[in-house]
Amino acid sequence: MSSLFSAQLHPGRALGFLVLGASLHDVLTRLKAEPQRFPKLDLTHTPTDPVKEPVILGLPANGIRMHFDGPEQRLRLIEVVDFTKNHIFLKPANDKERDLVRPPSTAQDAPPADAAPGPTFRHIYQRFLGPTYDGEYVADAEMYVLSYPGVAFTFPMKKKDYSASKDVVSLLQSTAIPNSMAVFSGDSWAQARDTMWTETLPSVKAFAPLAKGKDVCPDEVSLVKIHGGGKLQLFRKWTNNAFWLTLGETTPQQLVAELGPPDAIYRKNDQRMYIHKLRAASNTMARPNGADLKRQDDLTDTDQSSHPASDEYDSTDEAVEDDLVANVSGECFYNYFYLGFDVLVSTPTTPSRPPPTPQTAPLPDPASIKSTAPDRLVATKVILHGNVPGSYPFNRHRRCRWKSATSPPTLTLQRSQTRRPPSRRSKSASARRGSPSTLRGRGPAETTGDGAQQGVGRQSGQQL
Repeated sequence: MSSLFSAQLHPGRALGFLVLGASLHDVLTRLKAEPQRFPKLDLTHTPTDPVKEPVILGLPANGIRMHFDGPEQRLRLIEVVDFTKNHIFLKPANDKERDLVRPPSTAQDAPPADAAPGPTFRHIYQRFLGPTYDGEYVADAEMYVLSYPGVAFTFPMKKKDYSASKDVVSLLQSTAIPNSMAVFSGDSWAQARDTMWTETLPSVKAFAPLAKGKDVCPDEVSLVKIHGGGKLQLFRKWTNNAFWLTLGETTPQQLVAELGPPDAIYRKNDQRMYIHKLRAASNTMARPNGADLKRQDDLTDTDQSSHPASDEYDSTDEAVEDDLVANVSGECFYNYFYLGFDVLVSTPTTPSRPPPTPQTAPLPDPASIKSTAPDRLVATKVILHGNVPGSYPFNRHRRCRWKSATSPPTLTLQRSQTRRPPSRRSKSASARRGSPSTLRGRGPAETTGDGAQQGVGRQSGQQL
């Protein structure tokens, strides 16, 4: 049985470690690292357009549901749909903790039989958050939305029970229990739903509870602009700084200085003759070791957590490994999983030629001192990952958005017009009238490439 999910509510910012603005890759990686606490993850996406449509991540065992926008895959909305499967508390400054629902005793995992399925309106209005303005009634869903800055509660209410002349205290009974709670960025739900999917959220690094005790790391790369001729410009999300990466010139030291140390390093070796070495090893042994059969997977998979280590000494493996190490030329991939791309570091190669379109201004030369040594190591290739839901490499990297600086302006305008049909605008307008539990908004229209690989998910819902 999973342990109770306990989280502090930060109105308009976070629910525990689930911070608004966090990427889908970061959240999934954190949840998958605690399988006992989060035993089941449900991912729902649109198979026909997984790049632009929102992605929903549900935690059925914890009563939590999260909404991510499609283009950037950032957390935009957090919903609590079952108050009995979690412990939500608020800790105001210079005050003691306030429980949204009293958690069960430590001696038993399940709540007592006489416990309420959720907080009452009296508890929310008088103790937990205090008074607020009158809410909003959604007639189509028969729901009443009680809104606070950054937090909203959805109460069921029949049409016959609603009256525009009554205030919130007269409309809701003191024992009324909400169906769900939403955490969003904005002063009220009516104001936030119009900009929820397009608003630029603050940096996760600026969130004080998570920033304490963390090492200083560079800001994430929000956009890669490809200029051609081996020149790429990497923009930071919340700063005006940009880093120029020039293929054939940028050194590993410059990569680490600007982007930080890589999350993993994959050694690129020549393995074309490895099958013959396995055959020679099998002739000297009665039965091949299971580790030999898995070694081919090791050449392409950087995640070694699923490969059990062997305690037995194998002289054949050691001989093959020594032979491979002797042939290492220094080439390797710098894997930046949390930035969304990989960089191949090898000996210099000739970059691609600049595009034929004229440049309005000369590109800067980022390298002040250039080395001419033929055996030096430099960045020669960059692989950008789209993190498309439903694809095979999903969640191995964060989505890296990109655009080409050489595309004609007329082509960009035509793509913008074709990706924003008039029918979508009317459909979005109707969705904006929904409550937090019924809203299924759309992401912003794209006018440039977003770094997504060409592929779609095969299913609308999947368990991770």
